Amino acid sequence: MNEKIDETAGKVKEAAGILTGDEELEREGKSEQALAKAKGAVQDVADSVKKVVDKVDEKLTDNG
Repeated sequence: MNEKIDETAGKVKEAAGILTGDEELEREGKSEQALAKAKGAVQDVADSVKKVVDKVDEKLTDNG
């Protein structure tokens, strides 16, 4: 969930940078958005791996 907050904060910084002509602030906002998306992707992978591990564990436990 924090990824969405970070992404929104990045969008606000990017917009503020555009409005004020502050290229550094604009870049910082874009970077924060990219980082938030990457965090989200990593979390999605971790969740998927956990599901697979849980299924394997369940199969091994049922067959044990």
